[in-house]
Amino acid sequence: MSACSSRRSWMLCSLAVLVTLVSQSEGGCQDMGLCCFGQNQSCITEDWRKDRSYGECYCDQACKTTLDCCHDYDLACPAVSCVVSEWSVWSGCLEPCKPTLRSRQRQVIQEVRNGGEPCPALHQTAGCAEYHDQHGPCLQSLVPALITTGGYGNARKKREVFDNNITSYCVEFELASLSAGCQRSFSPHTRWMRYLKEGHQVCVECQPPALAQGQRYCSGDGENMGQDRRLSLQWQAVGNPQCRGVWRRVRRRDSCSCPTVHSFLFI
Repeated sequence: MSACSSRRSWMLCSLAVLVTLVSQSEGGCQDMGLCCFGQNQSCITEDWRKDRSYGECYCDQACKTTLDCCHDYDLACPAVSCVVSEWSVWSGCLEPCKPTLRSRQRQVIQEVRNGGEPCPALHQTAGCAEYHDQHGPCLQSLVPALITTGGYGNARKKREVFDNNITSYCVEFELASLSAGCQRSFSPHTRWMRYLKEGHQVCVECQPPALAQGQRYCSGDGENMGQDRRLSLQWQAVGNPQCRGVWRRVRRRDSCSCPTVHSFLFI
């Protein structure tokens, strides 16, 4: 009969095994105060793993990938996602009297730790145009017609308009052609270009800040072409110089009524 054959002997043997394991245990991540960034071979202890096996286990960030974390890793090293501030206000245009860019930033408030969600983009740019420089109104017109998403109208600078009778109007165009560059617009403020398709009808609003110098129309809208207003005209999307094409003027309206994704501004 073996030494552990009786019930009492079996209990004593089990207790001896537990005592041995406890005496050999170094403790988990919490007990050892371990929580390491990245992959760290020295961030190791001896305790129960998450797969319920006992032995060497790690308390570094890489253990989530190598599957050798100690059982209490998530408690000792909780995931902390990145936290960022609100966006700053948009900057002015980088250069006056030409199609260019404006930008805005946000700051990291909390760095990501232990596999939390990474930080989103901290810098954004969007198309922009200003019609005055330090010497006064721009001398050259901005052609071909420069367009951007309708949301720009909420943020653009309104230049002083002395004639109160000048009001906005809308021009409808049919897209005859566009470059492949429009489909390669992936940043948040150029993604709208991907909705442009040949044959679609779009609405483009002419607001007072975009009026051609000394005129009552926007550069490139075809308003000054007399009887030839249905001729094909060139356009370019601001923010992505590779997105451009040709459209045909359909009509002028007092206000735009196209869907949001097909509504734009002359700038």
